Parts: sequence; C-alpha cells; structure tokens
Amino acid sequence: MTKKAFDKIAAGLQAAIDYSHGTADVSRYRVHVPSDVDVRAIRKRLGMTQEQFASSFGLPITTLRDWEQGRARPDTSARAYLMVIAKEPEAVERALHAA
Repeated sequence: MTKKAFDKIAAGLQAAIDYSHGTADVSRYRVHVPSDVDVRAIRKRLGMTQEQFASSFGLPITTLRDWEQGRARPDTSARAYLMVIAKEPEAVERALHAA
C-alpha cells in the first residue's frame, strides 16, 4: 500500500471517529432525509397510541392519521422531524416540554 492510500484511509477513519464522538465539522456532511418514513412503525415502536404520539410531539391527530392511512405523505421537514423522533424521542419531548 502506498503512503498516499494509507493517508486517505487514515483520514477517513479519523473523520468517522470524529463524527461518532460529535467533534466532526458537520458543515462537511450532507443531511439525508429519507423519501419515505413509516410513521406507524415509529409510533408503535415507542408504544404510543395515535393520540399520545400526536400530543407528545405537537402533531395534529388528523395529520398523523392521514400519514398512517396513506391519505397524505409527510413533507421533507416532517420526515426529518419524524426521523429525529425515531432516534431521540426523549430529547424531542424534553425540548418541546421545557418551561
């Protein structure tokens, strides 16, 4: 292996370590918002009813029902928000319920 190849691999590994530790320069990374989100699966994984999920995360119950029943699709911002809920529900609740 050449030194140049090794340097690239080492830089990539260091970037991954920095990212996992939260010390990476996030301006260098792209945000990925999936084109589809299974809202019902997120809600069920959290063990919440539709009413609980909607009220906990500030969503209109009718919108949630429309998403789950396929009558409407979350827009990009809503999909990003739902992904944050899926990964860090407690943090979202803390932020929304802070006095």
